[in-house]
Amino acid sequence: MQTIWLSGAEWLAVLRIGLGLWWLESWRHKDRKGWFERGTGIAWAADVAGKHRWGVVRSGFRRVVEPRPKVMAYLVVYAELALGLGLVTGFLTPVALVAGLLLNLLYLVLMIHDWAEQGQNAMMALISLVALFAMAWQTWSLDAAFGLFL
Repeated sequence: MQTIWLSGAEWLAVLRIGLGLWWLESWRHKDRKGWFERGTGIAWAADVAGKHRWGVVRSGFRRVVEPRPKVMAYLVVYAELALGLGLVTGFLTPVALVAGLLLNLLYLVLMIHDWAEQGQNAMMALISLVALFAMAWQTWSLDAAFGLFL
């Protein structure tokens, strides 16, 4: 593989780190006080799920998320932080990539009608797949330093 400036593995590390920074920005701009104290994030998602055209989304949300809104708020917010930190540092990278892919797919399905969100979630999912299958933790990562997943 020929590349300009960096090696192929280094470009994949740049892609992985960029994805991690994207997750950290998702975490940074969240109104955590609103999510944790007023339940705004889960309430918004409940409204979206309640109007969803797919019954499985409506019933799944009612069964899994609505009974535990506080736990789910913390889970979503801190999952985004953990994904960002894991991908930027390259620690447990395959785990972070799979978890991020699943979270993006959940967001994609929940917000199937919101075209503004679709591009972001589709691109983040694509980057996760590329980084996972290209093993983007081989360079500039704690996983490589510790000899994990090689």
